[in-house]
Amino acid sequence: IAGIAKVAHATALSSGTAAIHLALKVLDVAPGDLVMCSSFTFAASANPIRYVGAEPVFIDSERESWNMSPAALDRALSEARREGRRVGAVIVVNLYGQSADYDPIHAVCEGYGVPIIEDAAESLGATYKNKPSGGFGRLGIFSFNGNKIITTSGGGMLVSDEGDLIKRAQFLATQAREPVLHYEHREIGFNYRMSNILAGVGRGQVRVLGERVARRRAIFDTYRAELGDCGFRWMPEPDWSFSTHWLSTATLDEARFGMTTSDLIARLSDELIETRPLWKPMHLQPVFKGARYVTDGSASVSDELFATGICLPSGSNMSDAELARAIDTIRGLARGSRAA
Repeated sequence: IAGIAKVAHATALSSGTAAIHLALKVLDVAPGDLVMCSSFTFAASANPIRYVGAEPVFIDSERESWNMSPAALDRALSEARREGRRVGAVIVVNLYGQSADYDPIHAVCEGYGVPIIEDAAESLGATYKNKPSGGFGRLGIFSFNGNKIITTSGGGMLVSDEGDLIKRAQFLATQAREPVLHYEHREIGFNYRMSNILAGVGRGQVRVLGERVARRRAIFDTYRAELGDCGFRWMPEPDWSFSTHWLSTATLDEARFGMTTSDLIARLSDELIETRPLWKPMHLQPVFKGARYVTDGSASVSDELFATGICLPSGSNMSDAELARAIDTIRGLARGSRAA
């Protein structure tokens, strides 16, 4: 994985969530610190902020990539500086297999002296300006959960060019056991190691990463070509991005299609075709009620994506016949709703 991400050091862990937790720990994020985090993501990106007693500040997306808005991040860091609050880290999520726009994000974070943790859980195999996903922050994380492009059934990875950070993470991940013959512990550690069996599975899976990325991209391209006249607005892929299209995602022009996104999801479920909404933003989650949320000063992009977004079937092992059935069913619903 270090070779794929073009970083110097990596350590295998029990989950991507564990990797984010350890990233925060080795960066010395402390109780009371602020941690900026993409709002439009899965809860695993944000939960570790609470593990270390820090306070999350959620950042809106930009329309160009659906990932963290550099302008919104700049506003949030400026507000924190005015308030005299310490910001321990910024967790930037690469959404649905696509890297965030790291050049402006780096410029903003360097201006405030805040380290980046790159949540690349969904983007192994993606690139930003021809550089592999995972190596843009002081620390990067990957996930090998069962739904990822390659999987160990459950697992993760923490990567960095800074060997001392990875060495510290490895120590904490093995119950913080001191390097002496007897069992001695001077601080609290965690049981975050990946088992050797799962690591073996992962080594086998890495061999087919390229094939799986190609298949996911082909599925997305087929949806876009075949459903282009049905009212879908596909997740954009900027010129600087090579996305894995981990999931095939879009927003729906409900007036043009003829039904709401939730109705479409329900109708497809009746046909045994599983689809889901896009991520519910963290600032809308009950568990983070009251957390600060920062946009670029305009309407919330994350809210809009959640309200009208859909994830279509897109597994690497999806057959051409299954893909055609999903497309034909969706087209049939669009035609039927227009006729009605």
